[in-house]
Amino acid sequence: MATTLDEVWALFRETDRKFQETDRVIKELAQEVKETSREVKRVSKQIGELGNRLGEFVEGLVKPAVVRLFQARGIDIHEVYPDVEVDRGTEGIQIDLLVVNDTEAVLVEVKSKLTVADVDDHLERLAKFKRLLPRYAEVRAMGAVAAMVIPKEAARYACRKGFFVLAQSGETVVILNDAQFQPKAW
Repeated sequence: MATTLDEVWALFRETDRKFQETDRVIKELAQEVKETSREVKRVSKQIGELGNRLGEFVEGLVKPAVVRLFQARGIDIHEVYPDVEVDRGTEGIQIDLLVVNDTEAVLVEVKSKLTVADVDDHLERLAKFKRLLPRYAEVRAMGAVAAMVIPKEAARYACRKGFFVLAQSGETVVILNDAQFQPKAW
């Protein structure tokens, strides 16, 4: 019986040692997961900053071209306002480029890569525009989207929704809509 009791205690000690070893391995893994999570957050932040920089680059490419492009389409633009932000308490909008004359305004949404969701977001922005910026209540408001990369599906969708579609072409920006295109007015 003494031998069996000694064997049981030996098994308990071995089990306890295995539990301690498992606990040590789990703690090491938890530390590795924590470090990996920190690294993922750091890289995600850098990617976000790069995306913002790319958006700024695209906006910098589009801004000087909008006056020329819209004037060629018969819209006599003479004012360009970048990064217009409106906050009316519970509601607000942000407009990448607001290009205007005395009777017309074009709200330009600028992206590095245009998506259908971006077009839908811009539709919502246009629906709020005159209410949130009442000084433009009497102008003919139009929408435009601009991007470095524009998938065909997103370009067609934007055109169907009545938006001008601006894209990079070589060292400049062009309007992809054909000459007969009539933008929707809000």
